[in-house]
Amino acid sequence: MENKSKYIQVFTTVKKRSDADRIAEILSKKKLSACTQIIGPIMSFFRWKGKVKKSKEWLCIAKAKRSRYKKIEKVIKEIHPYKLPEIIATSIIAGSREYLEWMQKEV
Repeated sequence: MENKSKYIQVFTTVKKRSDADRIAEILSKKKLSACTQIIGPIMSFFRWKGKVKKSKEWLCIAKAKRSRYKKIEKVIKEIHPYKLPEIIATSIIAGSREYLEWMQKEV
């Protein structure tokens, strides 16, 4: 394993599974993510307009190149149903050589 900070995971949440599927499919078709996983439903607790809220959501985790982040963010904002979507990226600091090579070829 070695530092591969040129790769990231981008997280976003949505209320409906169909929205998660749409995000994953579009990111894949546009070759912005090598893989997008959908996890859920999950329960989210958050502060919104001064109140604590909770919501059942679906979590999308897109694996991508750091250089594609701005395009990924733009696509998610264009299709996301929330006024203020969660769009957070974290670095992939290590991974198997084979998996990272596969990611490199796919995006």
